Amino acid sequence: MKLVVGLGNVGKEYQNTRHNVGFMVLDSFVHDFTLEKKFQAYIKKDCIDGVDVLFVKPTTFMNLSGIAVRKLVDYYKISIEDILVIQDDMDLPFGKYRCKIDSSSGGHNGIKSIISSLGTQNFARLKIGIAHDRSMDTKDYVLGTFSKQELNILKDQYSVYQNIILSFLSEGISKTMNLFNSK
Repeated sequence: MKLVVGLGNVGKEYQNTRHNVGFMVLDSFVHDFTLEKKFQAYIKKDCIDGVDVLFVKPTTFMNLSGIAVRKLVDYYKISIEDILVIQDDMDLPFGKYRCKIDSSSGGHNGIKSIISSLGTQNFARLKIGIAHDRSMDTKDYVLGTFSKQELNILKDQYSVYQNIILSFLSEGISKTMNLFNSK
């Protein structure tokens, strides 16, 4: 089974915020999530091209995302190499992306929590660039909402992000990085 996790914060006040880009990308790919309280996450089980997949949006809020991820990994016996986490990244220009594996948290608290809970940083990530306005406090920036123009650019990129997810599911992260990181 593969695990695809979109990072974000639950609640209307966080919709369309930069920190919720993981939720937004996942929502563009899957619908009809079910709240699973024992896992502290919204979950959608699916089978894509013969691959069982668990799509997840943790409800633990960003800084505790690792709690939900760990519960799911333990319950479903998911291997670390079968995990893809979709996250925002302030070090990438807005709308750009990078597929990575075995990298540090880069200061991202959701990723720090997952690394701490899993005891490894050796899982795949789809990093979505949200840029960084250095004149603003980091917390205020990541919890700030996208402009209409930014939302339109992001929506135009959804098909690329969806193809990255599909590639990860069928080919794994190494081939996915080779296919998409060079574009």
